[in-house]
Amino acid sequence: VVLQNCHLAAFWMPQLELKCESVSIDRAHPQFRLWLTSYPSPSFPVSVLQDGIKMTNEPPLGIKANVLGTYHNLEETYFTECKKPEVL
Repeated sequence: VVLQNCHLAAFWMPQLELKCESVSIDRAHPQFRLWLTSYPSPSFPVSVLQDGIKMTNEPPLGIKANVLGTYHNLEETYFTECKKPEVL
C-alpha cells in the first residue's frame, strides 16, 4: 500500500497513527508493506516515524539540475517509441 503526500492530509494523521498502531505482525500478511511519502510536517505522527524505516530524497538544486536529472533518468526508448508525429 502506498500513501503519497501525507503532509497534505494533516486532518487524517491521527487516524493514520491509530491504524498503524493497530497493525499486528501476527494478523498481517507476510508480504504486507506500507509506504508513506511526505514532506516534513509537524502534523506527521512521531510514533509512525519512530516505528518505520525512513528514507530521504534530496531534490536537485535549481531547475537546470532538476531537468538534467529527469532527462538522464529516461531511457532512449522513451523518445524513440513515441507514437505522436514529429513536429518541426
